[in-house]
Amino acid sequence: MKALRTIVLFTIALTFSFYDSMAQCAMCRVTIENNVSNGDPGIAAGLNTGILYLFAMPYLLIAAIGILWYRHAKRKKQLRVGSLS
Repeated sequence: MKALRTIVLFTIALTFSFYDSMAQCAMCRVTIENNVSNGDPGIAAGLNTGILYLFAMPYLLIAAIGILWYRHAKRKKQLRVGSLS
C-alpha cells in the first residue's frame, strides 16, 4: 500500500512539474500559424522535420546498442563453444 501511495504522489508531482514546458508548444503553434497564414510554410516544414528527427533518435540509439550487444553475445558464445571443443 505504501508503494502505491508513493507511485500516486510521484505521478501527481510529475504532472504538475511539466506544466511550464507545455507552454512552449503553444508558442510554437502560434508562430507556425502566423507564418503559414502569411504564406511562409517553410518554418512549419522545418519544425515537422525537427520533430521527426527528435522522435527517431532514441529508437536508432537503442537499435544500435541492441545490435552491438547481440554481436558481442554471439562472439562470446562462439569463443566459449570453440574453447570446449
